[in-house]
Amino acid sequence: MTLSSALNTAQSVFNNTGIQSGVASKNIANAQNANYVRRSAVLTSSGNGALVVGIERSQNLALQRQTIESSSIYSGQAVLLAGLEEMKSLMGGNDYETSPHALIGNLRNNLQTWASKPNESTLGATVVSTAQDLAKGLNTASNELQAIRNRADDEIAQSVDSLNALLSQFEVANNKVKQEVAVGGNPNDALDERDTLLKQISEIVGVNSSVRENQDMVLYTSEGTTLFETGPRTVTFAPTVAYSAATVGNAVYIDGVAVRAGKGSDTNAEGSLQALLQIRDEVAPLFQSQLDEVARGLIIAFAESDPADPAVLPTLPGLFTGSSLGGMPADGIVEPGLAGTISINPAVIPPTGDPSLIRDGGINGVGYIVNTTQSTGYSDLLNKFDDAFDAKIVFDDGTEIGGSLSVQEFAADSMGWLEMRRSTATSATENKLAMLSRANDAYSSETGVSLDEELSLLLDIEQSYKAAAKLMSTVDEMMQALLAAAS
Repeated sequence: MTLSSALNTAQSVFNNTGIQSGVASKNIANAQNANYVRRSAVLTSSGNGALVVGIERSQNLALQRQTIESSSIYSGQAVLLAGLEEMKSLMGGNDYETSPHALIGNLRNNLQTWASKPNESTLGATVVSTAQDLAKGLNTASNELQAIRNRADDEIAQSVDSLNALLSQFEVANNKVKQEVAVGGNPNDALDERDTLLKQISEIVGVNSSVRENQDMVLYTSEGTTLFETGPRTVTFAPTVAYSAATVGNAVYIDGVAVRAGKGSDTNAEGSLQALLQIRDEVAPLFQSQLDEVARGLIIAFAESDPADPAVLPTLPGLFTGSSLGGMPADGIVEPGLAGTISINPAVIPPTGDPSLIRDGGINGVGYIVNTTQSTGYSDLLNKFDDAFDAKIVFDDGTEIGGSLSVQEFAADSMGWLEMRRSTATSATENKLAMLSRANDAYSSETGVSLDEELSLLLDIEQSYKAAAKLMSTVDEMMQALLAAAS
């Protein structure tokens, strides 16, 4: 080896170790950054030893796609579960103590107690008070359900705004990548930025990607709608100011195509948007229809008819009535919002009303009086109302628990429906979280920074640097010797 080649070799080592130590230092500085992909200096052989020809990201596209998909799936499931948990809280939590089924049970117990002692007026007042609790419980649950739908609508609007903003930022990052690749520059930081934005987008809407020339990325939704190609596609949504049981929310459009809502308790929603649409347009309205049917069943159970000839006087709401009803609700059909308007007839509410009208009949006038002798020991009508809790009526099949059931059975099945959905959603959320964690771990092990590896690499770089320094020292000594000999 000549002295000049030795000098070139040492210079090459110094250049390489400088670049390698810079890469290793950057890796170590970003060891806790989940959005950073590890870099490594790529070496190739040259006439004077190794030469750094580029900085490479430890990217794994297959694992990245799996992580993005898992993130979307988990995000949708978590949003749905949060909505179901909020609906459960309306019913009093784990024991469902404020559910219609529990409140019906309280009313029935007090009604049976009054039927055993019909002459005690205080028991009548207790029945009225319990009935008021039941009506208010339905009112509150109905109003809160619509509030849940309204909040979901607000969150949809916020998600759409966030998605549009992320797509604009994605365009900037994507252009940086293309520019760096086109001129042979270093696109790694821009690629990290773009991948970070892709993760955030995937939490809102399911997304697939493909890469074209110059690392240009195109995004599609999981339904196949173009989300980004050269530039972002428009995502639009018109919020609804207020919700009632009959309100139908507006759709979200991506590039003019409506986003579908998720389906099922183990939802197929990918991203928060589809899950929010599912809560707003499917889950909450279904539960609302069940509450409305419970209200209809109560009105029917306590209705008054002509005691002598039902064909003479019309059957009318008795203890329970609805503010929007002119008479009795239609058979077997949901009356939208009835749970929000059901109330107790003022004729039986003390101090101006008389609870004994429940025992004797006549809430709707003298023609409906059953206890014509005004006996204080009369209990037949109270027993009839108690039996009405077990009487079968036809409930709307659109509630998913329809058919011929008693109002108490229907109310119990409604809570079972909610609990089954919540339980299934809980298990699905745990499974999808585990799937996301495994995907993140696999991706991190391939692309993340290991401090042990980086520190070990720094030691190797240090040894290379020391060897080059020793070589330079030796060359210097030889040059000094040659100069001394020449002089």
